[in-house]
Amino acid sequence: MGRLDGKIILLSAAAQGIGRAAAIVSWKMPEGCFCTATTGTCFKEQVLHRRIQIRVLDVTKKEQIENLAKEIEKIDVLCNIAGFVHHGTILECEEQDWDFTMNLNVRSMYLMIKTFLPKMLKQKSGNIINMSSVASSIKGVVNRCAYSTSKAAVIGLTKAVAVKIIGFLFLISQMLLHIQALKDFLARQKTGRMATAEEVAHLCVYLASDESAYVTGNELIIDGGWSL
Repeated sequence: MGRLDGKIILLSAAAQGIGRAAAIVSWKMPEGCFCTATTGTCFKEQVLHRRIQIRVLDVTKKEQIENLAKEIEKIDVLCNIAGFVHHGTILECEEQDWDFTMNLNVRSMYLMIKTFLPKMLKQKSGNIINMSSVASSIKGVVNRCAYSTSKAAVIGLTKAVAVKIIGFLFLISQMLLHIQALKDFLARQKTGRMATAEEVAHLCVYLASDESAYVTGNELIIDGGWSL
């Protein structure tokens, strides 16, 4: 029996980055899990592997999520990875920027958890991995006002759900889109490099497996020592 043997995984933001790496790692492992990988736009590849089903899903749309849930009878792992990084201070963050960030980074997780949690409660098992960031309530970061606020909210959401309902899993990761932000990050990074998407994906495998059953509602930081 493999670490993910027979598990049904639903993963968002599979078109690129950590989401794509997590989907790929899930089938490269010897165990036989089955993954539904979603993306907000048409995926450039229709099939990554025979055990991965690719679906187009806007995680900010309640009706689309509910329609997908009707097609999924059982779910063992929900990976909420979709997110957006707004670059700027509070003075450089317009209302539409704030609203878009909160809608995608926080509300989408609320919708996904609320929709799929009943299935997990019914089967009395399941793991949820919510992607946050060290740029949150953990560490203040310049030019990350809206982003850091949204990711701090993800931490609060995860802990609130975990303590009240059931054991949940939580993963923290870095997402950098701007060249200057990347340069600034590397300048203060103790390891002198960015984490690879695969390094984060392997942590996802651990969190999705039964090995992490006693990890509940916690922040697991993978940042190369930046927050130390």
